[in-house]
Amino acid sequence: MSKKKKNQVHKTLVEQILDKHKIPFVQMEFPTHKEGDVEQITVDHVDQDEHQIFKTLVLTGKNTGPVVGVVPVDEHLDEKKLAKVSGNKKVNMVPLKDLLKTTGYQHGANTPIGIWEKFHYPIYVDQEAKDMGDIIVSSGQIGRSVKVDAQQMVDLIGGKFADIKE
Repeated sequence: MSKKKKNQVHKTLVEQILDKHKIPFVQMEFPTHKEGDVEQITVDHVDQDEHQIFKTLVLTGKNTGPVVGVVPVDEHLDEKKLAKVSGNKKVNMVPLKDLLKTTGYQHGANTPIGIWEKFHYPIYVDQEAKDMGDIIVSSGQIGRSVKVDAQQMVDLIGGKFADIKE
């Protein structure tokens, strides 16, 4: 049994998946705050470009069922664009009460890597991520994230880059 270093943080399922596929990543932690009924990361006042942090949004369409859009936290997802690229006439956000059973993650902890591992839903990452190189996505726990190469992540999850933000 190996001894854990004092300041080493346990690995989330997402980090274990990245390790298994030999995809380099950096563990990150962000402060959180409660907004209404949901816990969220606090990205202002942190030493990180907010535009490099991506949120994972889960929607549903008539043709695809659940579909995932990944966009920078300081941008808005364009549902019409996501519907078009995913082959749906329209898509709607999965209601908060159904999110956990749809993805296995609570609001604020949804992660494209974990969702792909469990469900293989179609995942679309805003095309801007491709040019950024490294992006930051949730690692499956509120306040925990990973910085990972966008192209390697998209390849791993069978995702597609697309213009999906407003």
